[in-house]
Amino acid sequence: MSDGRALARAYLEQQRLLGTDAVMVPAPGDSNVPLSAAPGASPGRTPDPTAAVSPTPGASPGRTPDPTGAVSPTPGASPGTTKLDAGLSFDPPAQDLFSSDPVQRATTLAAIADLVAACTKCRLCEGRTNTVPGEGAEHARLVVVGEGPGKTEDETGRPFVGKAGELLTKILSAIGLAREQVFICNIVKCRPPENRTPQYDEIAHCVPYLFRQIELIGPSVILAMGNTAAQTLLNTKQSLGALRNKVHRFRGVPVIVTYHPAALLRNPNWKKPTWDDVRIAHRLLDG
Repeated sequence: MSDGRALARAYLEQQRLLGTDAVMVPAPGDSNVPLSAAPGASPGRTPDPTAAVSPTPGASPGRTPDPTGAVSPTPGASPGTTKLDAGLSFDPPAQDLFSSDPVQRATTLAAIADLVAACTKCRLCEGRTNTVPGEGAEHARLVVVGEGPGKTEDETGRPFVGKAGELLTKILSAIGLAREQVFICNIVKCRPPENRTPQYDEIAHCVPYLFRQIELIGPSVILAMGNTAAQTLLNTKQSLGALRNKVHRFRGVPVIVTYHPAALLRNPNWKKPTWDDVRIAHRLLDG
């Protein structure tokens, strides 16, 4: 593409699809319409992913700061129709071959929580204070999956309640969702020692609880936060970077992969990519 106007048009269209300032993009061959951003906006402006955003005199109403420092789309505005590559699809059996499996016979999230509380299938049970089965709406449209409980989660029996949990709550709020509207859980239900990554056998013993929870909830979208969550749900060893920016499937349910909130606390540079991922999940929910 060598034509300067075509390049500018493609760039401005990309900015619009990413949810930045609205742009006016002329149709191909229309030389009478100027290439310009919306009135009062700077063409091609990219929000600072770490700077706090505050209202300014004359700013357009309805624009809210996202918790990572980017600007969320104006409510009611078209979120765009970004075409994402199709990702991996993982379809583990919906039912165990043995009908006596208590996990498969559980018909409520509370029943699964009871099974988790009594579980001694792996070594993680030895050091736990509380199991952390997950919490939220029984028929949530969005399921958020992390790696495993931390110290605060082990003490309280609730997922994502430490500093990373506070950030997750802000992220959800920025797309109009309260924690109570979402189901939040982890790959493993007991805290690994010193918050280490769960080992393969620990995941293998615990993940049937998660799979059954997803089956009972029937969400519209799953947000996999962190390597462990993404690789387990998609049955892959690909890196998180390779899995981002694609719509994957778990038993037909769209899966969006992004960074874990704890990682954002260590590396603020990942906040903007995470916000982009969360907005994709939001678009899928609205779609």
